[in-house]
Amino acid sequence: MTTANEIAETIATEQSLTKAQAKTIVDRVFKAITDASASGAETSIPGFGKFKVKDTPERDGRNPSTGATIKIAASRKLTFTPAKAIKDALNG
Repeated sequence: MTTANEIAETIATEQSLTKAQAKTIVDRVFKAITDASASGAETSIPGFGKFKVKDTPERDGRNPSTGATIKIAASRKLTFTPAKAIKDALNG
């Protein structure tokens, strides 16, 4: 697993920045993606992929303990579609 701190350390080393500067950059990128997603906008990063908000409708579900039918509220989720370069890197 790679963490935001590890990403920041790599950027700091490669770009001659302090770890604090690189961490701020990484945090701002994630915040920009979060803010765009919260407003329903798609975020496209060429060569990496797209983050898109998907609406899921209300649906019926079951309580696994009792078997009772429950309503699962409608919600929004963030999906990621990798770019071709990422797919190619994963599949050789």
